[in-house]
Amino acid sequence: MSSRVRVIIPTGFGINCEAETAHAFKLAGADPLEIHLNDLIARPEALASAGILVLAGGFSFGDHLGAGKVFANRLRRRLGQSVGAFVERGGLVLGICNGFQTLARLGLVPDGSLGSQAVALAPNSHGCFHDGWVTLAVDPASPCLFTKGLERLEVPVRHGEGRLLTSPEVLEVIRAQHLAPVRYADPGTDQPTGVFPANPNGSLDSIAGLCDCSGRIFGLMPHPEAFLYPECHPLWRWRQERPQGEGLVIFQNAVQEAVGCK
Repeated sequence: MSSRVRVIIPTGFGINCEAETAHAFKLAGADPLEIHLNDLIARPEALASAGILVLAGGFSFGDHLGAGKVFANRLRRRLGQSVGAFVERGGLVLGICNGFQTLARLGLVPDGSLGSQAVALAPNSHGCFHDGWVTLAVDPASPCLFTKGLERLEVPVRHGEGRLLTSPEVLEVIRAQHLAPVRYADPGTDQPTGVFPANPNGSLDSIAGLCDCSGRIFGLMPHPEAFLYPECHPLWRWRQERPQGEGLVIFQNAVQEAVGCK
């Protein structure tokens, strides 16, 4: 039996970044399983043998009723007990773009458990879908296991609903507990910014992603799985040579932490 970390990646119903996400985990040394959501609902025991659950990017259920809402409802109603048990035993959860929107609707970020929604990912402040590259400033004090050792990241974004909004009370908790591991930053200064296009959606406090207090659950709007090789960057010919794309570190950290918790 393989000792590699098993990664569960639900597919179907408009989730369309599963192939890139699975490839990222293969490069990181894991054993990804792409499984249709209906099959996972029929065989929830698959989660019991996994170390990481990933909600990949895309447009699940056509973003009907709001981005990630139907996907979150399906998970809560049909897999809630299994997902809750997975989180309680220390499994890692990663949500990218639409997956982050889904995690927010489930209450998994920033609260760390299935519950009421504390943050929203609203339509971009400029009112348009945005596709481009951003610089992320990484908070070294964050408990996030996925961003350990990182100071900054350059990664692509592509979304129409990424503007994080929340109450002043929740924002205070996020700041105090360093639950925003990554923030949109000015590429020249690496300082958080609210200015478009460095901040592509007008997100509150420049927040690009959130984790829970354990650091095992992480959601972010940018797409690290889309920067696995240096050649993915639009300026790769003029950049100092790197052995890999910057996004791959997110997946390597996840696999390392999942191995450590066995």
